[in-house]
Amino acid sequence: MPVIEPADGHRYTTSGLGRALAVIDLLAERSPDMVGVSTVARELDLPKAVAHRILKELTANQFVTFDEGTRRYRLGAGALAVGLAALRAIDVQAVTNRHMRRLTEATGETATLSMRQGWVRVYTDQVLSPHEIRMSVTLGSRHSLLAGSSSKAILAALPDAEVAEYLADHELVALTPATITSVEHLWADLRQVREQGYAVSQGERQAGAASVAAAIRLASGEVYGSLSLCGPQNRFSPRLLAEYGDLVADAARQVSAELGYQPAAAGAPAEPEQGDRRRVTRRQAARPAADQSESSSAEVVVSQK
Repeated sequence: MPVIEPADGHRYTTSGLGRALAVIDLLAERSPDMVGVSTVARELDLPKAVAHRILKELTANQFVTFDEGTRRYRLGAGALAVGLAALRAIDVQAVTNRHMRRLTEATGETATLSMRQGWVRVYTDQVLSPHEIRMSVTLGSRHSLLAGSSSKAILAALPDAEVAEYLADHELVALTPATITSVEHLWADLRQVREQGYAVSQGERQAGAASVAAAIRLASGEVYGSLSLCGPQNRFSPRLLAEYGDLVADAARQVSAELGYQPAAAGAPAEPEQGDRRRVTRRQAARPAADQSESSSAEVVVSQK
């Protein structure tokens, strides 16, 4: 069946259903802005009369709302109901686990999933490395967002204002000699995470361990958590750190897409304002509470085979 390929890169069949789906998709991408008939017709390369007819039908079925004042359209209650039903059907851990297994098969290292809970993250799943000497994490353990690739990936994905707020209220404490304890150094590291798409840790939270991680987002754009690969530091050369980082970043993008996230609809975090950065001070204190309950929830172990 013939297809149309509009400027957004999506492909749709030229059937009535395919065109209607194209219109819905365009309205979703432009949300919360409202869109007129002319824009729909131009963007999807449709005759204006066809675009108008589709919008009228979608409005009649409450998939689309029409504003009489502006003569523009946006998604309606029907689309919301379908979207919420789809979100309820998504099992985040099941979606992510498939990608984790592929990462472990490709690299031979342990893959982990962390979920953000406020200002901490929690390990919720892992796929263990087949090596006898490997990394293993304690599922359910809570950790701050200050040290380690899984934490930094989450922190870097947050807006600057939230990062500045977090750093103003939480202490930069050395968990190992490699932990970042300078606010300026941490901001620089977060900028690099944003640029390359993944975070790197070489013994920052757990001595002798190395890892790479990337953030996972939900359909709303909210940061769900992070996906990581980890293992003994001597197995993560600079070349492999970059290679694994790209693999993890790609897997995290695929997971986010399966969860409904559309990066084109969300802005990337920007560099913090100097005023925010000046308000953040370096602190030296006891270990953060999030890391006190587990002295080592990620450890190098020898499997009993």
